[in-house]
Amino acid sequence: MTHTTTRFENAPETALDWHTAGVGAVLATVVQTWGSAPRRTGSMLVISGDGRMQGSVSGGCVEGAVVLEAQEALQDGQHRLLEYGVSDEDAFAVGLACGGTIKVLVEPIGSAMPVDLLQQLVARRATRQALAYEVNIESGVRRLLHDSHPDRMRMDRSGMEEDDETFVAVHNPPLRLICVGAVHIAQALVPMARIAGYDPVLIDPREAFAASDRFPGETILDDWPDEAVAKLGLDARTALVLLTHDPKLDDPALQAALAAECFYIGALGSKRTHAKRVDRMVAAGFTEAQIERIHGPIGLDIGAAGPAEIAVSVLAEITAVLRGKVE
Repeated sequence: MTHTTTRFENAPETALDWHTAGVGAVLATVVQTWGSAPRRTGSMLVISGDGRMQGSVSGGCVEGAVVLEAQEALQDGQHRLLEYGVSDEDAFAVGLACGGTIKVLVEPIGSAMPVDLLQQLVARRATRQALAYEVNIESGVRRLLHDSHPDRMRMDRSGMEEDDETFVAVHNPPLRLICVGAVHIAQALVPMARIAGYDPVLIDPREAFAASDRFPGETILDDWPDEAVAKLGLDARTALVLLTHDPKLDDPALQAALAAECFYIGALGSKRTHAKRVDRMVAAGFTEAQIERIHGPIGLDIGAAGPAEIAVSVLAEITAVLRGKVE
């Protein structure tokens, strides 16, 4: 089976593959934490019936115990909720100052978690659909929800609901950063964005700028920007950054973004440059509400000087918008 997920925890995909191959599979998910737990809520470990595992629920502290519980779950077909205390010593071994407590939900595939539900989850993840997987730990009722739990989805925050029975696992598509303009700022911004968890893509039809030796290992498209963004697709997990200063390059991508659901649109340039940009978008027929989505001049005002600091301000603003701190 071929999957399209990149930089995306692929435990559900692996679990489906192992189940389909007939070896059995169990998903273990961190559903609650206290203190400095080694892994955040929603972290997943998948265990096969023949003892293989992928992912992590504790950075190595309790994986062995979870694997044993998973093998028992495969035998009896029942999900189970496990609780572990992570000692200060174990926490220090995985880079934390102190320990904590975690609860882990163990779900055997094909009994506790229906195969058709897992297939739906994998299929929708492959097409970049945002979903919440909701399971009632007491009743065992499970469902996939679209356009639900908006605060959790925006914050990428899986966790228990207030009833202490319902766990919500957030399955957002990977974050993506599209940079139009392979300029000096992009040389700093792209690696920063990758560290922050984005899949960056560069667009620039200018051969001198879009040289692979300027962006080693990165994806660079030399198409005209409107053609490139049409190929990539623009969705609610995409940030678009326009860095060329050239309306012939920036505007086609900008117009595509204003008609799409990008969570962030930012454009480089002075206030005067941005005012001209706004005039062009008005002339192109976009509404005031659409045009107000453009962050220009781009980035938070941190007094940035030079390409690297501008890149910091841009990534900070993207983060603030993503997390609902800035509109």
